[in-house]
Amino acid sequence: MKNQEYVLASRPQGMPMPENFRLAESETSALEDGELLVRTLYVSVDPYMRGRMNDAKSYVPPFQLNQPISGGAVGQVVESRNPSFAAGDLVSGTFNWARYTVSNGRGVHKVDPNLAPITTSLGVLGMPGLTAYFGLLDIGKPQPGETVVVSGAAGAVGMAVGQIAKIHGCRVVGIAGSDEKLRVLTEELGFDAGINYKTAPSLRRAVREACPDGVDVYFDNVGGDVTDAVMANLNDNARIPLCGQIALYNMDKPDVGPRNFSYLVIHRGLVKGFIVSDYAKSFSEAFAQLGAWTREGKLQYRETIVEGFENIPDAFLGLFRGDNIGKQLVKVADIN
Repeated sequence: MKNQEYVLASRPQGMPMPENFRLAESETSALEDGELLVRTLYVSVDPYMRGRMNDAKSYVPPFQLNQPISGGAVGQVVESRNPSFAAGDLVSGTFNWARYTVSNGRGVHKVDPNLAPITTSLGVLGMPGLTAYFGLLDIGKPQPGETVVVSGAAGAVGMAVGQIAKIHGCRVVGIAGSDEKLRVLTEELGFDAGINYKTAPSLRRAVREACPDGVDVYFDNVGGDVTDAVMANLNDNARIPLCGQIALYNMDKPDVGPRNFSYLVIHRGLVKGFIVSDYAKSFSEAFAQLGAWTREGKLQYRETIVEGFENIPDAFLGLFRGDNIGKQLVKVADIN
């Protein structure tokens, strides 16, 4: 079957550019026993993918030059030689930025469209929801009455973190890059306050004013100047789940390094980085709770969906422009 897929044409230097991606024509291979052919319906683009474009050791291998880029996606099985899947099944997993992907079935899960929209398997009921759940509850350990600050709060992870913190009785402050994003957070999702990091004259003062009782938990998706400002307002025994550092991903040179450890000493703070796959054995527990909160209306979600396979690279670049509110997805095809 004729196929199209995006490959990594060159490694970005700083901010990725369209020329780092190339659309390649290919043909799908004949299926072997245990394999299935998946037609892509929705592609998830995520900030962590930027790190995989560097030729550097990390918690996942780097993308290879002139090879397909891959990530979370929802698709429909076209053909199967795997007994666990049948033609017509809706599935989620790690698939190529391609119209079709041949998979061996590992890490592929069926998606039930009767339980929730299939796109939620890439957002609130997928990796972003799991990341929020475990990072906040296992590392942040929020207690009723505490103040939780979330950077990157208008992204899929940040939105879920803030709402889970509210479920646990916390005051929640979200940091985002536009007044419209802050409106969604405070008026629609229940955040108590918001800070526009692009327009605040002084981020430290803005955090102090939004958090008059200090910061007990800081869920860090961003790093950089935003994190500097929050660290200056920590309470004793504050906890910082370190999820992402999107402010640093496109730097040509390494950042100046940790500058705020004195605050951690003074306030006996805890910083712990984590990867959601660390919690794989507990995923079923988290899925059950996230699903229940979603059905009850306690955990809402937003999606920014770009139409068209040809727009996958630009949707990815849009993450670094701040284009999205909630989960950034690309719709490739309709369900047959």
